[in-house]
Amino acid sequence: MLSRQISTQRLLLRRFSVEDVQDVYEYANDREWQRFLPVPSPYTLEDAEKFVASTLLRDWSEGPKFAVCLDAKVVGETNIRFSAGHRIGEVGYSIARSLWGRGLVTEATRGVIAESFRVYPQLVRVRAAADAANVGSLRVMEKLGMTHEGTLRSNMFYKGQLSDAAMYAVLRDEWEANA
Repeated sequence: MLSRQISTQRLLLRRFSVEDVQDVYEYANDREWQRFLPVPSPYTLEDAEKFVASTLLRDWSEGPKFAVCLDAKVVGETNIRFSAGHRIGEVGYSIARSLWGRGLVTEATRGVIAESFRVYPQLVRVRAAADAANVGSLRVMEKLGMTHEGTLRSNMFYKGQLSDAAMYAVLRDEWEANA
């Protein structure tokens, strides 16, 4: 099972706690941050409470969700969901808009992928998907060493609209070759 805490060069990734609700609300209550995410808009304090509660109820062994902490403040999250007996992982991530472009979400997600490959020797691939119009997220996947495997047309539905999903993945041998 993945550790409940991972340290990277600039960040601490840890399990969410009830004390994180206000931090989540602060970064998530931003329409630009919400733009490509299937989250309520406007985002309320109650939405932040529900999000944190759902992370605490989630089965850590199948889908850990980490609070991304910078200087002891929660500024985003990164997660991995496992399937096929921990042979396949799928990552997701988000970070406060004020921190976009600093490489922090890439650093956090890289930490989770590296730990996942370390802990689960049977893990063969880690994939990710993003709205094809979300250039920042596509860049994160590329910086993680993922390969664009295709675009699924009209595959994502949120905020009343269909959008294309860009699919990326990295295989264990590729990850290890670039480590």
